[in-house]
Amino acid sequence: MEAEINIKSDNEIQLKQAKDVLRLKIKDEEGNDTGNFLEFNLGDLDYLLVLQEMMEADKRNREYLKNQYIIIDKKEDHKEKKLFSSNEEAKIRATNEFYKKEAEIYDMFLGKDGVKKLLNGRKLTLARLDEIDEIIEKAILPKLQIKAEDIKKDIMAKYSNKAKRDDVIE
Repeated sequence: MEAEINIKSDNEIQLKQAKDVLRLKIKDEEGNDTGNFLEFNLGDLDYLLVLQEMMEADKRNREYLKNQYIIIDKKEDHKEKKLFSSNEEAKIRATNEFYKKEAEIYDMFLGKDGVKKLLNGRKLTLARLDEIDEIIEKAILPKLQIKAEDIKKDIMAKYSNKAKRDDVIE
């Protein structure tokens, strides 16, 4: 895919707007535009690698939370004059840390403040994480994977023809 530019003068060029940018507007629960959007350059295959890294980091973070719960459960629990026992409080803190790390992990793929944009003022919960997973799976991934296939075909077509021409002896 060649870059499209507009040569204005001898010392000035203007890049044209990219044609293969996926821009998803974010709407609230009532369908009102929030003014936020997620943007993906469909020509950038690194998104698929970043997605893979995100999924691995998510798995490690979930495993970490599970292990924290196991460690907390093994500790002696103290019920003082508080609303929660010491172990319950430790689990709440561990869960909050989990959500904070999850937002960072998802932002690797969604872009800066991507999770914050999708939450639109709501608190991050497991249900919201499931919602974000569904958005990635149904709205973003199919377009990225189709584009990846197109790019692979373009590369094969371009370089396989060149290779055939280079093999011809004139």
